Amino acid sequence: MAKICVIGSSSMDLVVTSSKRPGAGETVLGDSFKTVPGGKGANQAVAAARLGAEVAMIGRVGDDTFGTAILNNFKANTVNTQYVKPVTHMESGTAHIVLAEGDNSIVVVEAANREVTPAYVDQAAELIRSADIVLIQQEIPEETVVHVSAMCAGSGTPLLLNPAPARKLPQEVIDNAAYITPNEHEAEILFQGISPAEALRQYPNKLFITEGSKGVRYFDGTQEIVVPAYKVEAVDTTGAGDTFNAAFAVALAEGKPLQESIQFANRAASLSVTKFGAQGGMPTRDEVEESL
Repeated sequence: MAKICVIGSSSMDLVVTSSKRPGAGETVLGDSFKTVPGGKGANQAVAAARLGAEVAMIGRVGDDTFGTAILNNFKANTVNTQYVKPVTHMESGTAHIVLAEGDNSIVVVEAANREVTPAYVDQAAELIRSADIVLIQQEIPEETVVHVSAMCAGSGTPLLLNPAPARKLPQEVIDNAAYITPNEHEAEILFQGISPAEALRQYPNKLFITEGSKGVRYFDGTQEIVVPAYKVEAVDTTGAGDTFNAAFAVALAEGKPLQESIQFANRAASLSVTKFGAQGGMPTRDEVEESL
């Protein structure tokens, strides 16, 4: 069983569905409202656990009803919550999501996720060192991402960096990561001044640009390769990227070849968009393998 450590955000998603996305200053009528556990880190932890990995989460929640619900959801999905400790001075993180016109718009309030600090992560240093792969995103403080990248480089633990939401990162983080998985927009911010094709050539078998329905692009040292996505009818695209990253991490931790790992991740991501909610559609290992 692959051992995966996820370091990142946990939140409650407040999801509104509407036939029309409001413009600036506009009010529209929504169709429905739901609260569902989310946060990029939590999504990736749950997705990896459903795909059969032994998963430990490092994060923070508020000492509130959302925090309790988030912790209960982790436990229901067999995610180790030893290092998901509540903070008393700040509310749980939230994501405010509008689903309209076949896509999503999201406003994230970090709140307790700001307390995923380097000092807090150090408490779980042994857990991080013993993982087959560490998975991290950017809904936590930048200094923590920098710190974890150095920890992983020092211990030889592979780090999969999902640089979302997008922000420019110190070169040392890019150098320390074993795998980097931006989407097209994030790649432009991460590698300013060079084209995506140039960035791929600079980081062969390390940089993987996800292009939604077009698939995943990377450079294998000789040629640029596109691993195509699977065509499905999308119900809710929220969490598709998180499912991809989790599945990619699981496959890599199990020793699958790169292209096979991407195919596995693409299939998991395609299944995830066929149901409602970031975590609601995340497939089990059996579902992915049967569909492959």
